[in-house]
Amino acid sequence: MKVVILSALAAVATAVELSTNLNYHSPSTRHSDLGIDLPTVQRRTLKRDSVPYSPDDLNFTHGIASGDPYPTSVILWTRVAPSLASDLGNITVEGNVPLYSHETERYIIADPNPICVDWAVWPATSSNATRWKRQGNETVVASGRAYTTSDIDFTIKVEAGGLSPFTEYNYQFTICGSDKESRIGKTKTTPDKNDNVSEVKLAVFSCSNFPNGHFNAYGNAARKGGLDYVIHLGDYIYESAGGGERAHDPPRVTFTLGDYRTRHGQYRTDPDLQLLAANHPWIPTWDDHEVANNGYRDGFSALNNTEASFRQGGRMVSVDQRKMNAVRAYFEWMPIRQVDLDDNLRIWRSFELGNLADLIILDTRNYDRSITSLGWNDAYIELIRDEASRSLMGGRQESWFYRTLKESKDRGAKWRIIGSQVIFSGADGAGTDTWGGYTANRNRTLQTLIDNDIDNNVFLAGDSHRNQVADVTWLGELDYNPATGSGSLGVEFAGTAVSSSGRAGPISAANTYARNRVRDTDVLQWHEGYYRGYFVLSVHKDKVTAGFFGSPTVATRNPWELPLANLTVLSGENKLSRPVAGGKVEAGFAKGGTTTGTNLTLNTETKKWEVIGFDEMFISR
Repeated sequence: MKVVILSALAAVATAVELSTNLNYHSPSTRHSDLGIDLPTVQRRTLKRDSVPYSPDDLNFTHGIASGDPYPTSVILWTRVAPSLASDLGNITVEGNVPLYSHETERYIIADPNPICVDWAVWPATSSNATRWKRQGNETVVASGRAYTTSDIDFTIKVEAGGLSPFTEYNYQFTICGSDKESRIGKTKTTPDKNDNVSEVKLAVFSCSNFPNGHFNAYGNAARKGGLDYVIHLGDYIYESAGGGERAHDPPRVTFTLGDYRTRHGQYRTDPDLQLLAANHPWIPTWDDHEVANNGYRDGFSALNNTEASFRQGGRMVSVDQRKMNAVRAYFEWMPIRQVDLDDNLRIWRSFELGNLADLIILDTRNYDRSITSLGWNDAYIELIRDEASRSLMGGRQESWFYRTLKESKDRGAKWRIIGSQVIFSGADGAGTDTWGGYTANRNRTLQTLIDNDIDNNVFLAGDSHRNQVADVTWLGELDYNPATGSGSLGVEFAGTAVSSSGRAGPISAANTYARNRVRDTDVLQWHEGYYRGYFVLSVHKDKVTAGFFGSPTVATRNPWELPLANLTVLSGENKLSRPVAGGKVEAGFAKGGTTTGTNLTLNTETKKWEVIGFDEMFISR
């Protein structure tokens, strides 16, 4: 009897500690079917043949990460497992999957041994960001314990609370009852919404394709430091079956939960991604490739809601099931808060960066997007692109977006930084897979800015694999002057890719293409499509500057970084400052300026500058 009572007490304690790992929860409080049955997991731990893992059998297989910072808390993430391999089952996305169900066969194959992990957070010092061992004299300000199993692919995600606003912290995970520790990471909370903040620095990334090249941009940004937060605008992973020396794993297009978990795991083996993730909090959103190419509400370019597509292109996986699989894996593997989805796939959210700025993160791809260009339907999309019913975001997200813009203005935030996956400004010309294919949605946004006198608007975009900087205006409605920028309502900074494909060499041809694009597009002020990289947005009270950086090659892992251009928008002007980029850029073409290629490149490891060049940008496949 004593053994039974003790077992029951242990079961209760275990269930409570399991619940501290956010990855057991549903991403939505209104969708319990996306959560894990904790009593089932707990009961498996009490089976007579259940043998706990020894700490010697376990490793922190994919590094550590933090993300979605608030003024008093931040999300911490890691994975503790006996191997790199992901769980290939579909247990968490099959059937009804209620949060509290009776045990069924679908859980039998799951791992019966919960793994225990402790975590701790303490104020950061400048010397310990790269250490693997704590000194033992740190003042721990937040700590806890969480469990994980194969049900959630051995991932751990916790919220560290009780922190101070706009403060740097170190954090670390430890396998319970052992001295096996993760590396030490660094993170940072956001300011309180009323704090007087003088500067915030955001590193902005998009489109990282593993087989295409190495993630040098991540490593360069991490080694240079000086950042507050990392924004990833999507295409963090790709679903394709890319080959070559960095071939995708699994070696096929992703459809199942196991496929997506394995793909996320492969990306997190990249050392430069691990470095940036460990030392800076991320604020990510998804684009299409986290699920599948050219996604919209009811399908993708290679899979739609028909029986023929299901049988021939979907490996007997439907559109809705594929999306559910991808979303489950994304929330398991990313340091993102599991926001209430409100009966759909909500990832859109906002962050108040003191009185300096509001960061508004959109989902223009998966939430409720009307049908997009899929190749075979381009003529049809061209016919309907101006219909009022078309939306990139869906009515609910649109209403939230416009309300958030107005609330930001009313609360006195100096700037509005809007993270969108796709081009808003029209810098891409007549493209229909961007905001240009959803004219009414774009115009409703512009009307909101005009009607409410909302200024200091900075749009961010990825997706296009090109650096494109443009004024934001309403052509045909406002009197816009491309030379001076008068008539502009804001600015858009669109970044190139971390490693996804761009303009083929030589660079002279890419520069000629850029010159033609800028000449033919009124709002476009700078275009550059050869280099892979990222940009750093420095937000001040009186101005916002964007520094663009290129990797001279992603065919090898290397620390080289080339400054490409620096652009500025002054508070209250709502346009790019002229002359654009100070009249001179390293590559591409700036309106009214000159292009001077120096190849003067920084080694972000040694901090030395050299003139270098490479023949190949991408990995040959």
